[in-house]
Amino acid sequence: MSVEPGHEDPTCPEKYRGLGYHELNALLNLYDAEGNIQFEADRQAARQYFLQHVNKNTVFFHDLEEKLKYLVDHQYYEAEVLEKYSIEFIKKLSKQAYGYKFRFQTFLGAFKFYTSYTLKTFDGQRYLERFEDRVVMVSLYLADGEEALAERLVAEIISGRFQPATPTFLNAGKKQRGELVSCFLVRFEDNMESIGRNINSALQLSKRGGGVAFALTNLRESGAPIKMIENQSSGVIPVMKLLEDSFSYANQLGARQGAGAVYLHAHHPDILNFLDTKRENADEKIRIKTLSLGVVIPDITFELAKKNQDMYLFSPYDVERIYGMPFADVNVSEKYHEMVDDSRITKTKINAREFFLTLAEVQFESGYPYIMFEDTVNRANPIAGKIIMSNLCSEILQVSEPSTYNEDLTYAEVGKDISCNLGSMNIALAMESADFGGSIETAIRGLTAVSDMSNIDSVPSIRRGNQMSHAVGLGQMNLHGYLAKEHIFYGSEEGVDFTDMYFYAVTYHAIRASNLIAKERGESFVGFEKSDYANGSFFDKYIDRSWEPTTARVRELFDRAGIALPTAEDWRQLREKVMADGMYNQNLQAVPPTGSISYINNSTSSIHPIASRIEIRKEGKLGRVYYPAPFMDNENLEYFQDAYEIGYEKIIDTYAAASQHVDQGLSLTLFFKDTATTRDINRAQIYAWRKGIKTMYYSRIRQLALEGTEVEGCVSCML
Repeated sequence: MSVEPGHEDPTCPEKYRGLGYHELNALLNLYDAEGNIQFEADRQAARQYFLQHVNKNTVFFHDLEEKLKYLVDHQYYEAEVLEKYSIEFIKKLSKQAYGYKFRFQTFLGAFKFYTSYTLKTFDGQRYLERFEDRVVMVSLYLADGEEALAERLVAEIISGRFQPATPTFLNAGKKQRGELVSCFLVRFEDNMESIGRNINSALQLSKRGGGVAFALTNLRESGAPIKMIENQSSGVIPVMKLLEDSFSYANQLGARQGAGAVYLHAHHPDILNFLDTKRENADEKIRIKTLSLGVVIPDITFELAKKNQDMYLFSPYDVERIYGMPFADVNVSEKYHEMVDDSRITKTKINAREFFLTLAEVQFESGYPYIMFEDTVNRANPIAGKIIMSNLCSEILQVSEPSTYNEDLTYAEVGKDISCNLGSMNIALAMESADFGGSIETAIRGLTAVSDMSNIDSVPSIRRGNQMSHAVGLGQMNLHGYLAKEHIFYGSEEGVDFTDMYFYAVTYHAIRASNLIAKERGESFVGFEKSDYANGSFFDKYIDRSWEPTTARVRELFDRAGIALPTAEDWRQLREKVMADGMYNQNLQAVPPTGSISYINNSTSSIHPIASRIEIRKEGKLGRVYYPAPFMDNENLEYFQDAYEIGYEKIIDTYAAASQHVDQGLSLTLFFKDTATTRDINRAQIYAWRKGIKTMYYSRIRQLALEGTEVEGCVSCML
């Protein structure tokens, strides 16, 4: 799309005159005559997108009162949200937001917001909100009538320091909306009632835009007895097929197919068949095309592989019969040899090293499965109970409890399943906050509101779990962008030191915020009294040793930012307050693989390194769109090494530094060059386990352009 003659923007540089926003964005992928990346072309693309498209397709009103009346009368906004505030305050809040003079830094950021987030007319043709309007409505909704909190939320979101996750930012305050959360975890039990109920849960949650992970570990294996009759059970594969079909059917009004994941324990007898479903040459009878796979691996599996021994696989039916609890809730590393010696438990065996080889082969072919290191996760878990699975993106790690059912599928006892209440801080901008602790507190209060306002009535076990735990997941993004801006290499000694100290500081202020909320409300999460927070042991590692930067550069960064790192005495005082007044939130931190919100927020995704200096995305009918790494310019390119160049060791080192402070997980994707082998993937798994990593998300193998297809002068082709 080019600009019509006579309608050019006079502020646009001469060399870009007459070009449309898509053409300008495409120049980002072509070097100029001096061999430089054309960052200014993308900034002009963002500006021209407004002039050529957004402004022409926006519904304008005479004033804010007229706009709000129209949006309420025509069923666009929830009147109940606005009725909690005076019109004078709403005007003041809107003035605060617009006074920030927000501008999208990239074309893709603007394009993503206006295509995916902003309120549109019901025919989808015209825009009813600017970015500032969405920020104000989200803040009003989450503040729930509390004016001071609404002002703080606007300040944090409009500045870019805090960004609510997509379902919250998209839906809050809209009359016709989906849920505020879109990520759920549900466990299967070994009976037909649980299977039937959870297939319904998959349909209900997918219909509402949710991505759902299921734990299949408790299901009896293929060939197991049913009612004492041998060789009757079909195992986990048919259940996976049912789930895949359910997600495909409940496709969110045709917008996109539902998303699901299934987790299985490494010592389940169906584990090899489970992995085979993702092989390139898998038989169509067992092939799983769209469902994501995750494997739960305990320490004992690594120990057996180290000794080149066989690993036994145990019948979940027999284990539950003998131990009186579902297989997933048994500590396999602790009970392994006992179960091997117990003749009442049916078992088979495979070679442990061959298991890890199969794991690497399937990851090499498909990127799956995700991995959860079971014992690492549970050693770090401060909450009573066992964590048996993760979610669709492998960062949620929370305790669940089984449900029991009547024959008509009603609940005999409602268990505890999990929903993900997420949002992320922009590390680079958080480091510029005038009140770092206040920024973290506001984010925790905003996420707590998401939890308090979410009621997933269609799945009572998720509703109960949310009401019991008030769990949230404060994430982080833009680590690579910040480090590069400060001329620090990702994964370097200084880079790892900064990651350690940053998450250390966030943890302190997140717990402090949750303690304040508990004191204000006189309420803690259910089970607080059995947690390591209540007995004070959680705080030992922060009191018993000194936590300070190990490099002068990182010390200088925090000093320059005016951020005081907590001392041992600060932690002692916080421990006393928590033991006296409790904590409102069972869980506080989880680092997801931020996608669309990273583009809107001008951030590098999550805390992993960039995959490319200039990222290429295909955006519907528009086609290819290019996104430059935040803070990158032609003078600091050397600090923007991509993940394939950096290598898995430095990525794991960085995640390990953060993991020791995060109560849940971090979505960790590993990147391998095209020369990688399955042995390299095995080495990465072992290295991650030894470094204390909790979960691993995808494994990505770089795919190089076919010889002869490269484009001369193409930035992304050269990287």
